[in-house]
Amino acid sequence: MKLPDFEAWAVFAKVAETGSFGQAARDLGVSPGTVSKAVGRLEARIGARLFHRTSRKLALTESGLAARDGAARLLAEGEAAEAEARAAPMSFGVTHVAPLLPDFLAAHPGLTIDLHLSDALVDLVGGGFDIALRIAALADSSLRTRRLCTVHRSLVGAPAYLDAQGRPTHPHDLARHACLGYAYLPSPDRWRFLGPDGTEAVVIPGGPLRANNADALAPALRAGLGLAVQPDFMLWDDLAAGRLERVLPGWSPPPIALHLMTPPGDPRPARVTALADYLARALSAAPWAQPERPPAQGFPNETRVPSPGRHGDRS
Repeated sequence: MKLPDFEAWAVFAKVAETGSFGQAARDLGVSPGTVSKAVGRLEARIGARLFHRTSRKLALTESGLAARDGAARLLAEGEAAEAEARAAPMSFGVTHVAPLLPDFLAAHPGLTIDLHLSDALVDLVGGGFDIALRIAALADSSLRTRRLCTVHRSLVGAPAYLDAQGRPTHPHDLARHACLGYAYLPSPDRWRFLGPDGTEAVVIPGGPLRANNADALAPALRAGLGLAVQPDFMLWDDLAAGRLERVLPGWSPPPIALHLMTPPGDPRPARVTALADYLARALSAAPWAQPERPPAQGFPNETRVPSPGRHGDRS
């Protein structure tokens, strides 16, 4: 069975969205020739033209109109999956994992932990790591995975900003607001929200600041420079203290979850089991992880927590 040409379908979706081969190429970061070849490849594969092309106008054919919505969903789901697969930000490891380790080490003298924090997805098995914590919608079934809790994300802003600029009631209202962006997403120029009835809204945020670490956005948020999508595990204190306020409470980015992952195979070393169980208990009980929190869904990326080993062990 021949797999679908997913890249070509994604390129087609972008051209259909923008109405321009050139704009699609700029949005995707590729050459116009690459876009043209991808669409031509797809047309040859399905045996039908997708666009009417003239020197002045680009319009979808009947076949293109029939394929547009499915291709758009494919592109959106691919972007979301890629974003989510980057797991949990370095911020999560610094704020919520590192503080748990002193008590564990005190209870297990003689063990060592080699903690690696990263804003990029890595190969757990190939890197020789015993444990990883990832915030994602996972598809890799070769790893042993334990789901710990849902990770909610919220659109938030400072009360002073919202009092001055107004409180949006629909994601499309964000076109009139300053939005602070997280540059590590594969599609930082698109924010996706799900409404209370399952309706999806995609917006193009614009604002004065973009950062490649979610922690870097916090001072600008508190100072009232704009709005940002942040995970609840970063917002908890600011929300409780009233420094930040949830915006669009009926809308949220697609939900993701915190997972504890270990390489496949048995038996698992006792030290790995001990650390995995300890982290699972502690993180599942965190206040931001409780199910009664109102829906408000984080940013992706990865915290890798190699298991403690005796000095000289590879962890």
